[in-house]
Amino acid sequence: MTESELTVIDAPRGPAAGPGVAARRTPRAAPRSRSGRCFDAAVRAYVDRHPEATVVALGEGLGTGFWRLDNGRLNWLTVQPPESAAVRRMLLPDGSRQHTVARAAADHGWLDAVREPRRGVIVMASGVLMRLPPPAVRALLAACAERFPGGALVFDALSRRATALARRGAALSGGRWPAPVRWGLDRSDLPRVASAHPGIAGVRELALPARPVALVDRVPGVRALTPLVCEVRFAARQAEFDDTARAAADRARGGWPAPR
Repeated sequence: MTESELTVIDAPRGPAAGPGVAARRTPRAAPRSRSGRCFDAAVRAYVDRHPEATVVALGEGLGTGFWRLDNGRLNWLTVQPPESAAVRRMLLPDGSRQHTVARAAADHGWLDAVREPRRGVIVMASGVLMRLPPPAVRALLAACAERFPGGALVFDALSRRATALARRGAALSGGRWPAPVRWGLDRSDLPRVASAHPGIAGVRELALPARPVALVDRVPGVRALTPLVCEVRFAARQAEFDDTARAAADRARGGWPAPR
């Protein structure tokens, strides 16, 4: 399950389905976290500009983003490893504009499932990139920049300090955490992320929705442990591509953020 969990399945199929057809399962989402709402806002903003875009949800599990964010025109791809893809298809069957692709996020074969990238593509990678080794993160960003001009990718990441703590916790768990955190990112690393490919036009941190100040927020260093939610924007035109290529070459001299 992800932040958006399947909680209710109760909507019947319409009369057009004909007699004897089992009820269609339609989910209701659980309350979203602050980072989850940040992802939703980024997708809504992109789809407002590209109403027929394809939204790719990497590692979505049983997430219900399609039902939450559908504008009646977008296409939705959920990318899951084959075993969990089979479970999702069973509980949340594919529809005319909503499909599950049985691929791991690091297996770039899922990019071929995006049929009309010219209409716009936004990729959501909630909790995904941080669990890939740094070379796989870089390769994924480069592949998306190459294939989805004018598109975007939204991801979350833990700081290097939080990543080290997560690894320590995984070690103490005796291997009970199946997907360890492998890649950390500090705010100071954001400019260098764009060096993954000359087609990356920019990388920015997205602001989390406001919340009342809690006591824990006043503890020194807590902000450094809060996950970043970032948006990577891909260049749309050749002139912009050339400009970002030169800028990326300059940024590349600083090196790719390495794990610690």
